[in-house]
Amino acid sequence: MGAPRHVPVSPIAESRTYRSPDVVPNSWLTGRPGDLDSEQPSGGRLGHQGPDQGYALRLCGVFRDQLRVSEREDLSDVERGCVQIALKRASLFGRAPVIYDLEIAYRIWGFLDDEADEGLIEIRERRFEGVSEGHHYVDARALVATVRDEVLMMAPSEIEDRHAADWTSLLELS
Repeated sequence: MGAPRHVPVSPIAESRTYRSPDVVPNSWLTGRPGDLDSEQPSGGRLGHQGPDQGYALRLCGVFRDQLRVSEREDLSDVERGCVQIALKRASLFGRAPVIYDLEIAYRIWGFLDDEADEGLIEIRERRFEGVSEGHHYVDARALVATVRDEVLMMAPSEIEDRHAADWTSLLELS
């Protein structure tokens, strides 16, 4: 790496400055079997793509002590299911996941409520069951589909107010 001009250099040392390469390579073209000819594919079972998605798993630790999980719910299922919902929200905004994405996912399903509605707990026990296991991928996609894009675009305070008023308005349970 070349040094800036103001850095003292020995007068007998060979000077190193930038030179353009002799040959400029051709522009890059897709040609390998795994290369995409167009944009990232999207659709029912392909999930929601975005940068640095693994960071959402790290954010789970922030909420672990605050989660209200029933005895019939598995914490790893809850975390993985809500991470998938958080990743959908992050991809709608075209960015990496942030803490509010995960907070909204937990809030929609009542995991941050001290006294969640019994009906909601019953539904989420069924919907979240096994989603942390790889062979339940279709169940995880179905869980994510229960939360509409319009709901995920709301602010956390708006979600909290709507959840307190009528939690069913946040979910597509049919």
